[in-house]
Amino acid sequence: MKQYKILCINPGSTSTKVSLHLNEKKIFQTSVFHDSSVLLKFPDINDQLPYRMKVVGKFIRDNNIDLTGLDAIVGRGGSCAPCESGTYLVNQKLIDDTKNCRGGLYHSSMLGVQMAAQLHKEYGGLVLMVDPPVVDELQDLARYTGVKGIRRRAVSHALNLKATARHHAALMGEKYEEKNYIVCHIDGGISITAHCRGRMIDGNDAGGGEGPFTPTRMGSMAVTDVLKYFRNKTPKEIRDLCSQAGGLSSYFGTSDSDKIHARIEAGDKEAEAIWNAGIYQCCKWIGSMAAVLSGKVDAIVLTGGLMRFPEVEETIRSRCGWIAPVYSYPGELEHEAMAAGAYRVLTGQEKPKIYTGISEKSDM
Repeated sequence: MKQYKILCINPGSTSTKVSLHLNEKKIFQTSVFHDSSVLLKFPDINDQLPYRMKVVGKFIRDNNIDLTGLDAIVGRGGSCAPCESGTYLVNQKLIDDTKNCRGGLYHSSMLGVQMAAQLHKEYGGLVLMVDPPVVDELQDLARYTGVKGIRRRAVSHALNLKATARHHAALMGEKYEEKNYIVCHIDGGISITAHCRGRMIDGNDAGGGEGPFTPTRMGSMAVTDVLKYFRNKTPKEIRDLCSQAGGLSSYFGTSDSDKIHARIEAGDKEAEAIWNAGIYQCCKWIGSMAAVLSGKVDAIVLTGGLMRFPEVEETIRSRCGWIAPVYSYPGELEHEAMAAGAYRVLTGQEKPKIYTGISEKSDM
C-alpha cells in the first residue's frame, strides 16, 4: 500500500505545532511555545509569518526530515468566509480572504494556510485545509444579538472540537451524528459548544473575546465596562485584548499557564483566585449550552492543553457533572484530524471542497 507523506502546520495563539505523518500515523511532532509578550511585539499577526516559519525550518533540520515527494501539506484554517465542515483545496482566494480576516476572526490560525503555501513552493504536494475556525453550523436562534444588523458569528476551535467529539463517540460505541454533546476546548483560547446530532449549533465566539476569559483573551464583559475601559485605547490595544493580551496575560504579563500555576503552587492566593475564576466561567458557559440542548446532554467532553491541570477537570466535574457524564481528553486531536482529512483526499475517499468565498452565512 502506498505510504503518503503528510505535513501538518498548526499556528495557535500560544504555540506553533508541526507534525509529519505517513498516511494517518504520526512520525514526528513538535510544539514551540510563544509567550504573548513576544508575539505582541509584532504590529500585526500577519507580520509573525517569518518568525513562525523559522520554527518549521528548525523542526525539519533537527529531525533530518526528508520532505522529497511530499504528498500533502495541511495548514490550519483561519478566518476565511464562513463555510461548511470538510477538507478544502487551498487556493489564492482562500489565502487572501484568510490573510484579510474575511470571517472577522483575528487569530494566529490565519497564518496556517499562508505557511502551507510557502512550504508548497519548496516541497510541492497538495495544499489543504480542514475544518477552519469559521465552520458555521449555528442554528438561526443563535445568530441574533440585541442590535439590528449585527449577527453573532460561528468562531470556535472547530477542528479539535469535532475531532474530539468523533473520537469520544467511537470510544463509546456511539455515532457522533446521533448524540448530543457539550464539547469544550480549553487552552490559550476557549470554545464551549453545543453539538446536536453532529452539528455545532451554538457556542461562544471564541475569537471575538466572548465567553470565559482565557490565558490570552479578555472574555465577556458588560458593554458599559468595555466603553469605559476602552475609551482611550487604540484599535490595536482593543484588538489585542480580545486575542493576545487579555485574560491571564492581562493579570500576570504572561500567558504561560505553567508559570502562573507555579505561583499558585507556591501559595499565591491572588493567582489562585484568578485561575479559579477562569474555570468558574467555563462552568457557567457549559450550563448555558445545556440549556441550548434542552437538558438532553449525553456527555460533556473536555479537551485542550489546560486539561493537563487536574483541578480544571475536577472543578467542571463537580459543578457540571449533574448535567451529564464528564470525559476528559487532555491535549488535542487537531493534527490527527488534519492528517486524516488529507489522507481521505489522497486515497479518493473524500473529494476536496473548492473554496469560493461565497457564503450566505458571511452576510447574515
